[in-house]
Amino acid sequence: MNSGRRPDDGERYRTILETAARLICERGYEGTSMQEIAAACRMTKAGLYHHVQNKEQLLFDIMSYGMDAFEQQVLDQVRHLEDPVARLRECMRLNIHLVTGGCSKEVIIILHEHATLTGEARAFIDSRKKAYVRFLEDAFSEAVRMGRIRAVQPTVAAFSFLGMVLWIYKWFQPDGRLTAEQVSNEMVELLFAGLVAPVAAAVPGAGAPQLSIVPPVAVGEKS
Repeated sequence: MNSGRRPDDGERYRTILETAARLICERGYEGTSMQEIAAACRMTKAGLYHHVQNKEQLLFDIMSYGMDAFEQQVLDQVRHLEDPVARLRECMRLNIHLVTGGCSKEVIIILHEHATLTGEARAFIDSRKKAYVRFLEDAFSEAVRMGRIRAVQPTVAAFSFLGMVLWIYKWFQPDGRLTAEQVSNEMVELLFAGLVAPVAAAVPGAGAPQLSIVPPVAVGEKS
């Protein structure tokens, strides 16, 4: 699905996307008119249609803008990490900062308006979202194979990860008592403290006391 905007629209169109995203987050897609978006952008409705073909095209471009930001600010920053646990931890931290930061509007729209898109546009956004799920599943599978985390089902682990991260916008307050940094640190430790495999697990003589069902030999008895 191609955008109706010209290649040189650049910064102006990003401003339109961010303004439209704010209104749609406040009022919902159906409750936001193109006239209201144009007015918020300080332009005429005809001027808005100079940049975008229709309302669904605008919604698609908002979601694409959010996905682009996610891939640039999260995935591209962690793909190079060889250790799967380090990759997952940093991915979670960066994703939390994205959700609590400037792209929170686009993230909310991707979550809540995914069924509004139709046809090719919906399939394209869905494919980008599924690619992230596969990225997480692969990382969890790799961590299990390497013995870096306990044996978990990768799909369950991936969606648990996403559930924690993507629900933050429901309760996080930018001006509240918790900073985005505090939230990301706490949530990363909360998830991975329960996943990381104990270093000395099942290794005799590794420092942990060994239990035995054989009673100790009493003093004076022959073994």
